[in-house]
Amino acid sequence: MTASLSVSERRVGMFLSVLLALMGLAMAASARHGVMSAHGFMALGLGIALAFLLGGALYDPEPPANRLQRYYDAPTRFGLVMTLIWAMIGMGIGVWVAALLYWPEGTPPWPATSFGRLRPVHTTGIIFGFGGNALIATSFHVLQRTSRARLADNLSPWVVLIGYNLFCAWAVTGYLMGSTQSKEYAEAEWYADLWLVVIWVTYFVLYIRTLARRNEPHIYVANWYYLAFILVVAMLHIVNNLALPVRWTTAESFPIWSGVQDAMVQWWYGHNAVAFFLTAGFLGMLYYFLPVRSGRPIWSYRLSIVSFWGITFFYIWVGSHHLHYTALPYWAQTLGMTFSVMLLVPSWASAGNAIATLNGAWHKVRDDATLRFMFVAAVFYGLSTFEGSFLAIRPVNSLSHYTDWTVGHVHSGTLGWVAMIVFGAIYTLVPQLSGKTEMASPRAVEWHFWLAVTGTLVYVISMWNAGITQGLMWRAYDENGALSYSFVQSVEAMAPYYLLRTIGGGLFLTGAVICAWNCRATMRGTTEDATDRPLVAQPAE
Repeated sequence: MTASLSVSERRVGMFLSVLLALMGLAMAASARHGVMSAHGFMALGLGIALAFLLGGALYDPEPPANRLQRYYDAPTRFGLVMTLIWAMIGMGIGVWVAALLYWPEGTPPWPATSFGRLRPVHTTGIIFGFGGNALIATSFHVLQRTSRARLADNLSPWVVLIGYNLFCAWAVTGYLMGSTQSKEYAEAEWYADLWLVVIWVTYFVLYIRTLARRNEPHIYVANWYYLAFILVVAMLHIVNNLALPVRWTTAESFPIWSGVQDAMVQWWYGHNAVAFFLTAGFLGMLYYFLPVRSGRPIWSYRLSIVSFWGITFFYIWVGSHHLHYTALPYWAQTLGMTFSVMLLVPSWASAGNAIATLNGAWHKVRDDATLRFMFVAAVFYGLSTFEGSFLAIRPVNSLSHYTDWTVGHVHSGTLGWVAMIVFGAIYTLVPQLSGKTEMASPRAVEWHFWLAVTGTLVYVISMWNAGITQGLMWRAYDENGALSYSFVQSVEAMAPYYLLRTIGGGLFLTGAVICAWNCRATMRGTTEDATDRPLVAQPAE
């Protein structure tokens, strides 16, 4: 980290580290106890560690001037490491809470390990820890390669990555200590929300500054998707998390929104987090790494642009389909349902464009497990978007809502689409950034692929069956017009499906552990010529 920073950048970094330590000290001293105090000590410790790291290198000689003519890949490597660390945390907790649904008596007697506290640790760890770090790390790589320009400065990428991971750590530790905003997705404390705004603005400014320095006249479509992800997520985060702190010395806050307005804003945020965090950003990943790995150009670049604007326009309207049969006005429910069905067109355009890109490269799909990850990701993206549009239709939603069918749908997207394209990108990047031609163990990549596919299918199919079973049992009536099954009976009927879900999640976790081991073995022998390659087109870029 410090070796690539100029003396002036080290000084600025030292100043920011001291500010972070002082902020942490102020939080810890003012709150004195509780969540905010614990988070203050975390910030204080991180700030002191960074200050010592930068201070020790403050008087080192300036790095060579020719570094500005080379790509800056150190932040990408760090981001990939954090991606795998959060994968272990998020997926491990996910398997644990899935097991608790089958063995509820296995819950330890202390509150921090209860299902209610661990479940948001899983969702935040996977969506924001695993997914967010993967997006930031790959966006730095893709931005530089498609622009033939080094990142605008050396300090901002570290501010973004370290600051973002501090936010994720604050969020998950807050859940373990019982502090949330009682929202489905955005539950971090008010000061963590403000911190993320600062980090995200830094990210956006860095991205724009680097694009402005590009040596390519054209802005490749992957950057369109990454920019949409950065910009819209900032808007969603700010609007959804508007709150008034109870006191400046406590983590508690009052939300601005209430009642049906809060529900509408929450699902406007929730579904557009799916749209622009879990879809747009990862489509940017797909549109770069799939052509690079397959050695084939995108089948239709024009279609990728049309799909981008279709997804951007349609997705922003669809959140209200989560509120069918509620107090939300009927016209708003119908609007969300209509746009959800229309969304299938640009979504399938992207999935079809990706699959058609592989025409002429199917022999590579057969032989290359990394490319197979990307192919499966495109297939699951098409399947999950079709399912999402289908579930948004009001009569279908009456059967699926509040059931585990929704859980199956979500995981067909997160396991089959998001995780698969992330692992494909990781297996493409890690050898390249380590000066190798392939992973340390290609056979381990094969094992990971089949464990991931098997685990995904076991998980998703079991939850589809569980959800349909629940929906049918809840709406079954006998000849007297009374319910045929009690709610407890519907819960008991879930036992085999919950066991299968745990097994499927365990298989997927095992594959991720193999990936982390393989990446560690590949990175261990990183060669000098692998770091910061010249600003020219490299093989397969």
